[in-house]
Amino acid sequence: MTGKAPLVVVGDALLDRDLTGHADRLAPDAPVPVVADCAERVRPGGAALAAYLAARDGRDVTLVTGLDDGPAARELRRLLEPWLTLVALPLSGGLPEKTRVLAQGRPVVRLDRGSGRVRRATAQARAVLGPASAVLVSDYGRGTADALRAELRARPPVVWDPHPRGGPPVPGTRLVTPSRTEARGFAAEPGEDEGPAGHDGNELRTVAHEASTLVRHWRAAAVAVTLGARGALLSYGEHPLLVPVTAAHHGDPCGAGDRFAATAAGLLADGALVGEAVEGAVTAATAFVAAGGAGGVLDTPHPPPLGDDPADLIARVRASGGTVVAAGGCFDLLHAGHVGLLQAARRIGDCLVVCVNSDSSVRRRKGEGRPVNPLADRVRVLSALACVDAVAVFDEDTPERLLAELRPDVWVKGGDYAGAELPEAVLLQEWGGQAVLLPYLDGRSSTALMARAAEGTR
Repeated sequence: MTGKAPLVVVGDALLDRDLTGHADRLAPDAPVPVVADCAERVRPGGAALAAYLAARDGRDVTLVTGLDDGPAARELRRLLEPWLTLVALPLSGGLPEKTRVLAQGRPVVRLDRGSGRVRRATAQARAVLGPASAVLVSDYGRGTADALRAELRARPPVVWDPHPRGGPPVPGTRLVTPSRTEARGFAAEPGEDEGPAGHDGNELRTVAHEASTLVRHWRAAAVAVTLGARGALLSYGEHPLLVPVTAAHHGDPCGAGDRFAATAAGLLADGALVGEAVEGAVTAATAFVAAGGAGGVLDTPHPPPLGDDPADLIARVRASGGTVVAAGGCFDLLHAGHVGLLQAARRIGDCLVVCVNSDSSVRRRKGEGRPVNPLADRVRVLSALACVDAVAVFDEDTPERLLAELRPDVWVKGGDYAGAELPEAVLLQEWGGQAVLLPYLDGRSSTALMARAAEGTR
């Protein structure tokens, strides 16, 4: 199958540093903590973080951003160039740097330096934007988006991640992703006090009103207000959709907004609906926080991604000592039973490869009239699930040949197979793998869904 859709990221790059140590006393000359034994971590920040995360998802990424020739910009280039294509715009002043000092994992103080702003667009940047199929704008108010606003108006981005110091998204943007605090500020009338954030039951009503206001004000197709541990609220102008997190985590939230925007943009580029993209983005941002946030981005280095080819994915996971999980089926009409099974399967290991029957294989197994959805549609829907890392297709009636090629560590089947023979179980033993059954939601099946639909038409 083909790789994920390419993505152009337009925005303001930063260089982020974390100085992490421990504090167990106050300074003798001032009531401030003494942070000792600091270890330094350097990573991409701002639009550079969003682009880097999209590239690590296995996507072909081009980042258009302002860069100078100073040491911070050189360090950022070193971090980014193995992963993506850089298109540099001239910068007046040094690349902005953000340094956090943390004690016991909690921020104590932040130090900012570098006031660089993009001076102008370039012919190269315009040439990149012209044919781009999908654009993410990560606007940190340093001039990149403003310099290319005319080009962005002509080809509205799929996602615009705004910043209070930046300009408004261009009309026609498919999805704008402000944080809760940003949405409150953007929705306030000029000169109007932003007011309190709202409490308990009335906060969602307030957020829904602000999101609806911003849809109209920005003339955007949709606005998703990120709510931290509560998920995100998606509005198309009315009747908002609340997308909750699957599990609450209290890790470092730094960079979660960039993870959200990068995931949503990537899924939209791949053809997902806006609601699907927001659901996937909430899941990805939650996992990002649980893994340590931006501070954990570079903890486990990986080679540059090679797309979503299952064999390449498995090789990368194995190289880092991870566990490969595979699951299979026709997935003709994707339903709650499928999704629950795949989500549970993904939690077993470090990647999930879904083995899906080809159209001819489904027809032989299920009879004429099946599949209802052709292979390309089934693969597209499966690939859009946040829990699915890659999809592989087999044309035989059973997936043994494909499994012998992929050699997963775990093969998952739904609990509705309990008591039935699993020919794959014997095969997995050849390389030390294990076949397991997972609980399955009763009464959910594609056949049952089609039977009920047919009954309803009579």
